[in-house]
Amino acid sequence: MEEDKATAAFDNVITEFETYEDFLDSQISPMDLYYLEDEELARQLVELGYRGSGEVLKREEFEARKAAAEASKLSKRNQQKTLESAGKELKDDFLKALAQREEANRSGKMTSIIFLRDRNSQKQEISGYIDYAHRLKTEDFEPYFSGRKKLFPRPTDLSFFNWESKVSTSNPSPNYQVIAENSTSGLLFKNKRDRKVINVDPKVPPGDNSSRTPIKTSLYIQAVIYDHVTRRKT
Repeated sequence: MEEDKATAAFDNVITEFETYEDFLDSQISPMDLYYLEDEELARQLVELGYRGSGEVLKREEFEARKAAAEASKLSKRNQQKTLESAGKELKDDFLKALAQREEANRSGKMTSIIFLRDRNSQKQEISGYIDYAHRLKTEDFEPYFSGRKKLFPRPTDLSFFNWESKVSTSNPSPNYQVIAENSTSGLLFKNKRDRKVINVDPKVPPGDNSSRTPIKTSLYIQAVIYDHVTRRKT
C-alpha cells in the first residue's frame, strides 16, 4: 500500500515538472537559499535527501519515468491516428458500437460480424452479414463514422440478400468460412483462426467465445453485432 502511494507520488512529480532541476527547485525553501547562498549546492542536498520536504527521487529514475510517460503519450497519439473513429462525435448507438470495437478488430483481438437490414438507395430491402475486421482493412471507415456515408452489406460480403429481387450471395473472408448448406442450423460462420463456429440464429447461443448484441439504432431497420474473441494456443 505504501509502495503504491509512493509510485503515485512519483507519477505526479513526472507530470508536474518538465525537468529534474524544476523538481529539485520545488523542494528548496527560501530559508535554504538564504543560509546556503548557492542554488546548485541546495539542489545537490535535495538530491541526496538532506533537504526538501518531498520524496527523494534520483535523476536517473526521474528521467526514466519521464521518458516512459512521453513514450506512452506518443503511443496513444499514434493509436488515435490509426482509429478512424477517434475524435468523432458519434450520436447513434450503432456507430458507437462500431467505435468501441474498432481497435480490437484492427489488432486481431476480436473478429466481429455485423448483421444489417435496411433499404438501399433504390428503396429495396436488403440484409447481410459483414466481416467488420476485413472491411476495416480494405475500406476507409472515416466517412461512416463522420456520418457522410452509410454502411451497407454488399454482394461481396459474408452474406447478402435482396428481399425484392431475391438475389442471394455468400462469400468466405480472410477471417470466416461460410457454412450455408446446414438446413437445420441455418447460416453458420466458422472462424478460420480458432475453428470455432458462430451461430447467428437468435434462438440459440452464438457459440464458444462469442456474443450476440442487438443494437438500437435510428439508422437501420435492424442491426446486430456478433463478437468473437479468438483464443491463441499457447
